[in-house]
This record gives sequence, structure tokens and C-alpha cells, in this order.
Amino acid sequence: MDSNYLINRIFNISKSDASELIDLVYKFQYQNNVVYQEWCNHFNNTDQYPFLPISFFKSHQVATTNFEPEIFFESSGTTKTINSKHYIKDLNLYEKSFLKTFQSFYGNIEDYCVIGLLPSYLEKGNSSLVYMVNKLIQLSKHNNSGFYLHQYQELASSLQKLNETHQKIILFGVTYALLDFAEQFPMALNNTIIMETGGMKGRKKEFTKSEVHEILKDKFKLKEIHSEYGMTELLSQAYSRGNDRYYCPPWMKVVVRSEEDPLEIKSEGKGIINIIDLANLYSCAFIATDDVGEVFEDGSFTIYGRLDNSDLRGCSLMLV
Repeated sequence: MDSNYLINRIFNISKSDASELIDLVYKFQYQNNVVYQEWCNHFNNTDQYPFLPISFFKSHQVATTNFEPEIFFESSGTTKTINSKHYIKDLNLYEKSFLKTFQSFYGNIEDYCVIGLLPSYLEKGNSSLVYMVNKLIQLSKHNNSGFYLHQYQELASSLQKLNETHQKIILFGVTYALLDFAEQFPMALNNTIIMETGGMKGRKKEFTKSEVHEILKDKFKLKEIHSEYGMTELLSQAYSRGNDRYYCPPWMKVVVRSEEDPLEIKSEGKGIINIIDLANLYSCAFIATDDVGEVFEDGSFTIYGRLDNSDLRGCSLMLV
């Protein structure tokens, strides 16, 4: 199977050919991914696609076909955990995925000033989130687009000036930094989308996501706080525009598995989140996460928290 043929179909996927394309990607990865093939061979009698536990990205190089990676992305983790590594064969594939997704949810990137308040991710390095936001900053072509570490006064001044000109802004922020900034510089952000990306890093009292959003809405005088759901092991993101319901691009699908029986997969209902990310063509498209959530009839989903025995990572230390 030609991978270029698959890539073209993935980003032009329709509901009518989704099942066939998922099957083609499964066969391609089974034939060309030793780690995934060995995992699948444990499940000879299942009618489901086996989902690879996300922990394999900590202990194995999960790769479909043999290649020299352009880059690897690494999870934020903590000092006491082993971080996941995602080896990327083709960065163009990742860029195509997040750019098409952003455009479908938010329109033309050049309409925005893009700001990143992602200090822990910037300091760590090798972050897929930082790579994405940096690319969006470049493509926005706005003079005030850029990253901030802990320069809250400078950020506040920039936001105030941009608000005065009615410039549309999208602010990607790690949770603890957004809370710190909101506490020190509350202001009305009339033309701003706050994109909360998760990440408490143990630096504050634990809040639920809804509590965080209520604080941010109050401090910034906003009706909604948006969220991005992504992870190192994926090349696609889902977005919530304020109701704690995440929506996927067409090449990403979320299902749930039973905690008692991981082979019991449902297209909707409560359980542990499994993800089919067809953009993960050169790693693994079938990922069993450690997130507990619920999938709804329309394919949207919400996250309630993490499995008790899963490693804590910077992007997922909050419960909903």
C-alpha cells in the first residue's frame, strides 16, 4: 500500500469511506510496524482493531516503516516519570493535520494575533504543542504574535493595546500560567479566545476544569473558555469552544473501552478513551489512552479525569 495514497485519502476523508480507510491504515500499520504487529498478535479472536496502550511510547520506538525521524516530540512529564517520545517521519504531515483542523474550527490564521503562554513547555523543549503554536504564530504574520514566559506585565500591555484596535487574538495558555496571569492582571479581553491547554504541574491547588474556566471567565470578562485536547502521541487535536465538549477533525475518531474488559469497545457512552488518529500514519493510529471520559452520539466527547494508576503528566493533572 502506497503511503502517499493513504495520506491523500486521510485528509480528504468522508463519512462514507471512513471505515474502509481505517481498515487500510490498520493493515498498513500491521504490516509495517513491528511493535504494533506484536501487540495485535495477542488478540487473534477480536473483531475490533487492537488499540496500543499509550505507555508503549515510553518504552518502545513506535514506528511504521523504517525511517530516520525528522524530529521527536516528548511529553512534558515530571522529574519522576519516564516521558513518552513520538518519532516523526514527516513534519509536513503534522503541519497539515493541525492547520486543516485549526482552519475548520477558527478560520483563516492570518485574521488572528497568536500568543503562546506556555512557559513549562518552552523550558522543557521537544513539545508538539510548542511546535504547533510556533507555526501558527509564524503564519499569522502579526507583529505582536509570539511567546511569553513569565513576562506578565508585558503580556498585559500587549493585550490591552490589541484590544483597543479590536484585533482578534487567540491566546494558547498552560493552565497554571493562565491562572497566575488572570490573578495578577484581570482585564476585559473582548476580542480574545483563551485556549486552555491543560497543565497544572503541581504548582497550585488542584482545580477542576470547570472551576478553572469559571475563574478565567470572571477575570477576563469572557462568556466561554476554549480548550485544546492533544497529546504527544497524537498528530491531531480536538477543540472545545466552551461547553467541555471536544470535537474532532474528520480523520480523528474517539471511542470508549471498558475498564474491566479492554476489548469491549463502544462508539458512545462512558469509559476509557481510545483514539483513532489517522494522521498517525507512521507511528500508530490506534491509541488506548489513560483518560476517562464519555463519547456522545454526535462523536463529540468530554474528559472526566485520568485512571488512578496512570502516570501523571503535565497536560493532564486536572480532573473535570
